[in-house]
Amino acid sequence: MTDGVARGDDAFTALGPAVRSALSERGFTTPTDPQRKAIPTLADGRDALVVAPTGTGKTETGMLPVFDALAESEDRFGIGALYITPLRALNRDMRQRLDWWGETLGLEVDVRHGDTTDYQRQKQANDPPDVLVTTPETLQAMLTGSKLRTALEDIEHIVIDEVHELAAAKRGAQLTIGLERLRELSGRFQRIGLSATVGDPHEVGRFLTGGRTCAIVEVDIGSRLDIEVVRPQITDRDEELSSSLVTDAGTASHVRFIADLIDENESVLLFVNTRQTAEALGSRFKELGTDLGVHHGSLSKEARIDVEDRFKAGDLDALLCTSSMELGIDVGHVDHVVQYGSPRQVSRLVQRVGRAGHRRDLVSSGTVVTTDTDDTLEALAIARQAEAGDVEPAEIHDGSLDTVANQIAGLVMDAGEIRAMRAYEILTRAYPFRDLDEAQFKQVVEELAANNVIWLDEDRDTLEKRRGTWQYFYQNLSMIPDEATYDVEDVASGQQVGTLDEKFVVNFATPGEVFVQRGEMWRITNIDEEEEVVTVSPIEDPAGEVPSWVGQEIPVPRAVAAEVGELRRVAGRQLQDGADTEAVARDVATRYAAGPETVVDGLSQVEEHEGPIPDDTTILVEFHGREVIVNACYGHKINETLGRVLSALLGQRAGSSVAMDVDPYRITLEVPRRITAGDVIEVIEDTDPDHLPALIELSLKNADALKFKLAQVATKFGSLKRWRGRGSTDFGRDRLLAALEDTPMYDEALREVRHEDLAIEATADLLRDIQNGDVALETVGEHTPIGTGGSSSGRELLSPENADASVIKTVKERIQSDRVILACLHCKKWDRKQQVKRVRDQPSCPQCGSTRIAALNPWAEEVVSAVRTDDKDEEQEKMTERAYRSASLVQSHGKQAVVALAARGVGPHNAARIINRLREDEDEFYRDILRQEREYARTQSFWG
Repeated sequence: MTDGVARGDDAFTALGPAVRSALSERGFTTPTDPQRKAIPTLADGRDALVVAPTGTGKTETGMLPVFDALAESEDRFGIGALYITPLRALNRDMRQRLDWWGETLGLEVDVRHGDTTDYQRQKQANDPPDVLVTTPETLQAMLTGSKLRTALEDIEHIVIDEVHELAAAKRGAQLTIGLERLRELSGRFQRIGLSATVGDPHEVGRFLTGGRTCAIVEVDIGSRLDIEVVRPQITDRDEELSSSLVTDAGTASHVRFIADLIDENESVLLFVNTRQTAEALGSRFKELGTDLGVHHGSLSKEARIDVEDRFKAGDLDALLCTSSMELGIDVGHVDHVVQYGSPRQVSRLVQRVGRAGHRRDLVSSGTVVTTDTDDTLEALAIARQAEAGDVEPAEIHDGSLDTVANQIAGLVMDAGEIRAMRAYEILTRAYPFRDLDEAQFKQVVEELAANNVIWLDEDRDTLEKRRGTWQYFYQNLSMIPDEATYDVEDVASGQQVGTLDEKFVVNFATPGEVFVQRGEMWRITNIDEEEEVVTVSPIEDPAGEVPSWVGQEIPVPRAVAAEVGELRRVAGRQLQDGADTEAVARDVATRYAAGPETVVDGLSQVEEHEGPIPDDTTILVEFHGREVIVNACYGHKINETLGRVLSALLGQRAGSSVAMDVDPYRITLEVPRRITAGDVIEVIEDTDPDHLPALIELSLKNADALKFKLAQVATKFGSLKRWRGRGSTDFGRDRLLAALEDTPMYDEALREVRHEDLAIEATADLLRDIQNGDVALETVGEHTPIGTGGSSSGRELLSPENADASVIKTVKERIQSDRVILACLHCKKWDRKQQVKRVRDQPSCPQCGSTRIAALNPWAEEVVSAVRTDDKDEEQEKMTERAYRSASLVQSHGKQAVVALAARGVGPHNAARIINRLREDEDEFYRDILRQEREYARTQSFWG
């Protein structure tokens, strides 16, 4: 070898003398594994996907052959290479890392994204850099600029970082067409994809190249992972900590255990699954005095950069983060990664733990800290699959029609006018649109023409630019749903606390509600929809408050849930045959990354369970009163699909709605009394799997998810101005659904909801397996430990399992101050709105003396009207029935019933359950009310 490169490192010999000299100067004498395997292939100019752990030099792997080719090129005047990243934050890191190479090799490297100044944009157009680091959306804008189009004609290389992130998103589908538009301009160019983890590299390779030949270069990730799953055991120290941290001893043990891990390592990334958990856990470490920063997407850019820089400089011992840190943002060396709670997916664990051990060839070490029994078994399955390299496949958005609409406008912007079939040919070269048929394409074109986005000349079969094309295209550069971001401002100081997504504000935020941000608790005092500002006030005593909102869960895939079922089956049979629990746990621990004490915790539900165990080959249906639990280890999407079918068909039988909630291992239904065990079994056994798509579509028509998605898709088609969910009524959304039902917008909204939330084909296969006996269907007439085990998962971090006295006092004061409508159902002539605390122990009608008094919510005047109406419709009949059930409770239990009925989301059925439960003191009564309120807050999106 020459130029100071160590002898025997053949990969670097594929590069020219200038780059090899720079390598020597930089101190890179030995190539890393991905460099050794990929550089010769890339130096030959071949398209390739490079899959390797974070921190193994993937950026240099992709860019060194590109720099080499550019340094050797003499007849190029425009941009030679694009480095495309999914995050602007990555752009900043790439600029810092690539500038040195550019300066050393005499090549100009520049960055362009949404925040680039007009002066810098103009400079890039007039004097293009050799390498431009940019985002997918900015590429869309660049393709429409006349000077930049000229600069892009010289493109020879495209490097796409974190390609797995884009493969599973509409942004990526849009990018694939953008690359085909670029190919029209520049001819063929080399395509290089970089990824830390991919479950199906050949499919992602086809995504990258448009289905053309793609070399796959993989460096084994699983063998570099050292993962341990731990459920911390509660100690005496945790009992003491729980009071100072305002939480239960279990959560205190988690905080203490993680704090010890942080002390044992120099630099730790602590991942959580939601921003709310990040804020809640951050506040606990703040109380403990741990030197830790918080990093997530709701914080300002300046706040995120500040904690990144402080962590990189060693000023922080740990960085508590969400998925904002999964991708390759450079925060320096990381010794250890902690994942709080199950990561839910194998790919997430690989990405996150892969951030540790950035020094050459070091093993990445991580600890998963679990919070309940489901969590523990799930984490065991995920850790094993991660170390085996069994990563979930990327779910590519095949044929998304709003992306087609967006890119038709882009093609028209590129050319001014284009023949329709030529546009169709370019679109279908992109891999996600290979199966787009001409009829769908024509429908989208006609919709765009009707919306004045483009001009369709049917005689000439051409698509032409019109006045609205420019405005539409630049308003829709991104395929990320266009939702507002509300500023959160402290009412006292006027300073910005952070931001909230529109969906959060639409579905949750009302004055008086409590949430956590920046590690502190806030009460909403006002919402200004015009200015998009949520005004809040800080809460001085968090012990007296219960946050009301729980974020949407990351979906657990079928393979993970099935392995949890397999664990239950194997261990369950041993336990039911009389084996000792600790012996079984030791046996499981030999195959999984956990100690016996953690496995014992994970098997606690199985140990207590009697009868058939719900596992990977058995579904167990439990009945208890009006609650049905279908125990099914099939993951979120299949359970969501099956749950929707059961809810729709059982509701149809009963003539009323059926509430539903799902997790990866259970479907929980609250059914009308007329629904029996036989009805549930009959629906599962008799539903034709081939009818599933139609049944699902029917059920989705009543779901807010489809209506909200339809509004977003219609905006991307130019049919609606910017969608604002909060200001719209359910009636408005229903009208939108009716108006757009026979359009490609409806088809796309339905496709996207199915893609993101459901698994129709897999659920149809499951029904077939049940019906032919491959999956057993068992029933039991009571709740089981496994069936009820899911109710503890998702418990708010800030709320002790048994609420303390201050919380109970707060709940009691709130309910006593609330108002109810008291209405006589005997004479039907008297009603009054009154505070609960002013209601008599046994309410009675002052006109007729009857104690048949209904207690109703203060906004339920229509129920009173329904009771007094003789000729009732179906809805009024339901209201009347509910009112009489309420009156029966008040007549039997007096003011106690009024209190229960005044709680949020507690109807007559649940009020009766609360009242009839034996308890020792009044606090227990209010604890039961609080539990029901939390359950309602968690499941209310499934009602109605």
